[in-house]
Amino acid sequence: MAFEIIDSLMVKIALIGALGIGAQWVAWRTGRPAIALMLIVGIIAGPVLGIIRPENDFGALLDPIVKLAVAVILFEGGLSLNFKDLRVAGWAVSRLVFIGVPVGWALGTAAAYYIAGLSLPVAALFGGILVVTGPTVIGPMLRNLRVGARVRDTLKWEGIVNDPIGALLAVGIYAYITYDKGGAMANVAFDVLGASFLAGLIGGALGYGMTWLFPRGYVPEYLKAPILLIVVILGFVLADLIMHETGLITVTIMGVVMANREYYSSRALHRFKEDLSVLLISGVFILLSAQLDWATVEKFQIQFILFLLVLLFVVRPLTVWTSLLFSSVPWREQVFIGWIAPRGIVAVAITGLFAKRLVNSGYEDAEALVALSFGVVIATIFAHGFSARWVAQRLGIEEGDGKGVMLVGANRWTLELGAFLKSLEIPVTISDTSYFALRGARQRELDIHNGDILDEALDDMVDLGAYQHLIVATDNDSYNQLLSSDLGPEVGYDHISAVSVDSTADGNGERSSRGRILLENATSYGNLVDRARDGWVFSRTRLTEKFTYEDFRENLEEDEEPVAILKPNQKLLFFSAQARPVIELGDQIISFIKPDSPEERKASREQDKPPQS
Repeated sequence: MAFEIIDSLMVKIALIGALGIGAQWVAWRTGRPAIALMLIVGIIAGPVLGIIRPENDFGALLDPIVKLAVAVILFEGGLSLNFKDLRVAGWAVSRLVFIGVPVGWALGTAAAYYIAGLSLPVAALFGGILVVTGPTVIGPMLRNLRVGARVRDTLKWEGIVNDPIGALLAVGIYAYITYDKGGAMANVAFDVLGASFLAGLIGGALGYGMTWLFPRGYVPEYLKAPILLIVVILGFVLADLIMHETGLITVTIMGVVMANREYYSSRALHRFKEDLSVLLISGVFILLSAQLDWATVEKFQIQFILFLLVLLFVVRPLTVWTSLLFSSVPWREQVFIGWIAPRGIVAVAITGLFAKRLVNSGYEDAEALVALSFGVVIATIFAHGFSARWVAQRLGIEEGDGKGVMLVGANRWTLELGAFLKSLEIPVTISDTSYFALRGARQRELDIHNGDILDEALDDMVDLGAYQHLIVATDNDSYNQLLSSDLGPEVGYDHISAVSVDSTADGNGERSSRGRILLENATSYGNLVDRARDGWVFSRTRLTEKFTYEDFRENLEEDEEPVAILKPNQKLLFFSAQARPVIELGDQIISFIKPDSPEERKASREQDKPPQS
């Protein structure tokens, strides 16, 4: 009975989703690369236990499912390609596309021919596929790694732009070697370039059409996301009917066009596509690794290992260094970019597709391509996924976990808090839309940000990863709520707190549905500013065995309250109306108290005592 339940396709679909998302959650908790964990889980569920057998379970539906999933993933990736990013990374990206692609193709072909032992036509086709650096892998990897904007944008753009280029190289080479067994190159080039141009036009027209329809009210709000998804699929299928794999160009260009045009609901649609992309990446990678069977493994030859080593340590580094030679990209960043080149589902899917066609065309050595492509994917994902942070740290380009605090809203209370945190050597940034309101922050020599943090953060113009917490403290309750809800998914809802504006919410937690409210009593914005104006100050108290948290509470006077817990590692945990942070001996409590209170005097005496041996 149990085996019959497991054999149910519905159960397997649910299991694929649970395994993929579960692996992503474990990766988030442990800091391990999500893609590597998904590969491990898929291999266990597939060839090891035999629970998921994609080709048997889905049959003829498997290829269309994977291709449509890749189309949506690439479209979502295109939505993240704003031309503003190219202000820093544009020169590097253009070099990696126009110089890196032919160099990488030539080196990959040579390695496949001389080391892997493939025939020249098969090696050339596989070398074309290897120019891709999968965005399905780069995205999750960069999500858990903090590097500079130039490195991040370069890897992101290269991965998304090169995916359709690699597919088109494979299409062109296959067409050439099967066109009357090596026919006219001009005819092949004309067919491939013409189909690619037409696919690009379709993508641009669809992207422009969506951004024209949405702002004019032709589509109701609740139908925008479903219609956009269907249009992406239809555009991909239409282009793919013209020539196989050109649909990748259509969805990528459609995403880029929409990313660089203003249209209503762009944030909501982007969030929907991002969530959908996470689900699809999880499912596709489980299917990818579960397809690996022992027959495929047996085709993996000894010389393939040497080929993988050359690919990792020679082909990719030489491609990047040749492309970025004499550029303004620092050598440390060049070394890192030259190391990071994981391949993903697009490489395996395209290789599997053309391997069957080449075998049918008489190229028997093409049978080894499936095993070789799986080897490339597994080797690059594990090698780059587990080493990316270590390499970035050794090169000095890894920025680590954010230690700063951003205070949104320049007022007397946030200025006092910012100055106090700065005295504790915690980086502080005060953000406000008014340059005039920031004059106090400039006088205190605090870092400032003049602009709307909401728009700029969602457009990736502000690195939110640099901050361990965001405090939203403006006099506009609606804006506070909007900023908390919209930036919550970016920084984590437990890392953003808003000051209550409505004084009636003090102490009762009634605003919990509107986000995380700062301070246990939900003290209102007006009361905090008034108290700061009356001379209230911030103080810190170290908890010891002789002076516990209970002693601290007893010393507080009316309306005085703790603000945050400062851990020994400089991590700040803020009190809220919904939850109290974990408090341990050795922690320091930052509190907002009346000037020269008994608590402040006692805390001062405690800090002045020499440490006990």
